[in-house]
Amino acid sequence: MHIRKYDFDYSRRFFLEKTARGAMGAGVLTSLWPLIGNTGEIGKAYPEELQSLEAYTKGKVKEGDVITADNAEHVKDLLDPVAYHQVVQMGRRIRVVPQTKDVTKLHPRSFLEATLKNQGKGALDANGNVVVKGTGERWIGGLPFVDPQSGLEALANLTLTGSHHDLFIYAVRDWDLSAQGDVEYAYELGVCEKITVGQISSPDGPYMPGHEDKLKYSSVWFVSPNDVKGTSFLNTWKYDQRQFPDLFGYLPAFKRVRRFPSNQRFEPLVPGITVFLSDFWAAGDPMLTWGNHKIVGRQPMLGTQSDAWWGDKPNWEPPIHGGPKGNTFWDTSMELCPEVLVIEAEPTGFPRAPVGKKRVWLDVRNMTYIAYNTFDRKDELWKSFEAGWSQQSKGDKAQLDSEGHPEWGPMHVHSFDVQSGRMSRLYLAEQLSNGLKGEYDREPDAYNKYLTTQAIRRLGT
Repeated sequence: MHIRKYDFDYSRRFFLEKTARGAMGAGVLTSLWPLIGNTGEIGKAYPEELQSLEAYTKGKVKEGDVITADNAEHVKDLLDPVAYHQVVQMGRRIRVVPQTKDVTKLHPRSFLEATLKNQGKGALDANGNVVVKGTGERWIGGLPFVDPQSGLEALANLTLTGSHHDLFIYAVRDWDLSAQGDVEYAYELGVCEKITVGQISSPDGPYMPGHEDKLKYSSVWFVSPNDVKGTSFLNTWKYDQRQFPDLFGYLPAFKRVRRFPSNQRFEPLVPGITVFLSDFWAAGDPMLTWGNHKIVGRQPMLGTQSDAWWGDKPNWEPPIHGGPKGNTFWDTSMELCPEVLVIEAEPTGFPRAPVGKKRVWLDVRNMTYIAYNTFDRKDELWKSFEAGWSQQSKGDKAQLDSEGHPEWGPMHVHSFDVQSGRMSRLYLAEQLSNGLKGEYDREPDAYNKYLTTQAIRRLGT
């Protein structure tokens, strides 16, 4: 008779006990991040049931299967409530792929190296801002908290390092669908973000000279259709997370840049889209304008952490399926993420916010969010903002960084309003109709091109 040292419910009990005790180190059989530093692999940190969906479900659903309404009940505890609803009620299908055990495939290579180098150096100062432990300097690069001890530390990873890049330019295509599956709006837009603190690849070191009080700059500008072409916005974040960003916009109809109220972050930027400023990285607001951060759970979860780049398709566009007219969802692959932190927070700095709280699921292997739900003031489920992360590699095709490693980042988004049934689905295209191409860390003059008020005026005209 074979006696298993770790029975089927061992990890479930372990996670419950760890959350109840407030013990926060990642890993079940051994500590995760020392193992990553030594081997780059996660396998020895988790028992068999957390390394394979087939083992977790006792064969009811396995790698290579497709999750549909017929078998979703077997993985209900591994999906956020919105994804489960979409599968059971709306015809969404999710393909199961093997778990990624090589952590170099879950980060940009340079970002992982910086995280390992600076591991244990992050701290929160008396105001709740991230600093270097012992010196009080601003953050220096990588994840500040690989083993967060609080909900605030966990969300600080997203706030400071959501993209895992110093700089990105995204070429985004978006379709906004009604509850009946009709495409009511379609947009092309460019997105640029540059961090000024914790830089990894800049010759200036971790800090952007002359921007000592800032955390990052981000801009959005619309390329099509013509009725919104030229509309652009610039968001300038302070390093002090108690302060709201400066928000400027250029509206072609008025031919001028104007300042917008920066605390109105729960409204669509253009008609029809369900995406709010607050949604980005599941941390689109300064983290100290939210409060009551807490870790409410720890569990395995299904999430898109691989197989989300469609570089073998024209303009990298994913196939679609499901919904009333077969066009509501991107084709999606998910894997069993062995350990996920469940974080909640409330918008304490927004007295008129329509959101009552948010819930974020963070994969401890790379501290990216794999699910994000918001609830209204009545504590009823309102929205989901689900991103699909992946290396940009498929078969013999790949997008490589300057050192020859596959690029990594978000590839698509499902932004779903549960209460209205509206869906915005976005993906990162190879290029837009005006020729804009996405890229990481390679545009030396991105600040002047995209991230000043003069730049958004120029983009608008």
